[in-house]
Amino acid sequence: MKIVSMDVMSTGAIACYVFVAAQDGLFTPILSENPTATYANPVPQAVILTAIVIGFSIQALMLVGVMKLARDNPTLDSNEIEKNNTP
Repeated sequence: MKIVSMDVMSTGAIACYVFVAAQDGLFTPILSENPTATYANPVPQAVILTAIVIGFSIQALMLVGVMKLARDNPTLDSNEIEKNNTP
């Protein structure tokens, strides 16, 4: 559940950023036929793509950690794992 909640928080932050950065009436800088048009800024798009890739990588790393914990412990309850691994 912690991994799912991290993914939901990441998706919510990306959606909030997209909602704030979205503007109507902007043209793509590469495919626009009007040279005097207002162009969209490509930097927020690059930031969002980077955030998506980093979020996917973190989620994969957390799933590998859970797989290792599942192999070493018979339960995935975080309280039981902390009790077993605390000196």
